[in-house]
Amino acid sequence: MLKKFGTDDAKEISTPMGTNGTLDSDTSGNMVDQKLYWSMIGSLLYVTASRPDVIFSVCMCARFQASPIESHLKATKRILSYLKHTQIVGL
Repeated sequence: MLKKFGTDDAKEISTPMGTNGTLDSDTSGNMVDQKLYWSMIGSLLYVTASRPDVIFSVCMCARFQASPIESHLKATKRILSYLKHTQIVGL
């Protein structure tokens, strides 16, 4: 999944979401490719079946599938970086 979305060389992060824990529907941001965002969210939703530690973060990002902007894509990539950091962590 990391290779598919081009985040296999991204920096590893120890938390799936920033400290504020919220995303907003700011309409002033630049729109991103909606199909790419849908694909990322779909893959992350599949991962939540075995990784309950990312459910909250993925659901926060999934709320903005209708009109994703750059900040939403950045948050989604942060979750992928977190998954990279915690590859060996199990239930």
